[in-house]
Amino acid sequence: MATSFKEMSWPIQALAFLVLAVVLVLAGLYVPFSPVARERADVDSANAQLKPLEAEVQTLRVYEQRKVELQTQMDALQKQLATLQAIVPEDKQVDQFIIMVQGAASGAGVSIRKITTEPVVPHQYHSEMPFKLTADGPYFSMLDFFARLGRLSRIINVGDMKFDEVKQTAESTSQFHMAPGTTVSGDFTIVTFFSQSSDQTPANATAKPGAAPARR
Repeated sequence: MATSFKEMSWPIQALAFLVLAVVLVLAGLYVPFSPVARERADVDSANAQLKPLEAEVQTLRVYEQRKVELQTQMDALQKQLATLQAIVPEDKQVDQFIIMVQGAASGAGVSIRKITTEPVVPHQYHSEMPFKLTADGPYFSMLDFFARLGRLSRIINVGDMKFDEVKQTAESTSQFHMAPGTTVSGDFTIVTFFSQSSDQTPANATAKPGAAPARR
């Protein structure tokens, strides 16, 4: 006599349901054109496409790291360029330069009596801008003045110095009122520099030996 499924014991029913579930899962995985099989095929195809993409991403990460290094180098070069432009500006900036020199003289206690601009001397990559100065003051103040010139942001060369001792008397014929303690007076030349673009450089301008900017 046949026994119905409902009359079977619950362990047998559970085992039957488990076997049925396994069969359904296997059918879904391996039977062609089933939804599960299609999804599995899509996943396999996506994984196959993912591997070369991951390899490409690894290659691009090297360039990304290189980009950061290049950006850091670029920032450093920009700072160096800004410093160089302060030392040797593109333009003459005569007014600013004279104010800087006058400030150095005032800080040292030196009186500048006259500043005369001299013709600009062009070179291949820069131009010299000389000035003739007449100044007076105490001896050690003059030394301090020259030291202050050396600490300015612009490159300044000092030369052609001619100084005389100053003796202040009641009959002094000097056209300037000299401060007490003034002991030296004289003339000297200071030279600063500025860069220039290629269209400003004379066609026949050539670099002179030893004419590169230098601090003194």
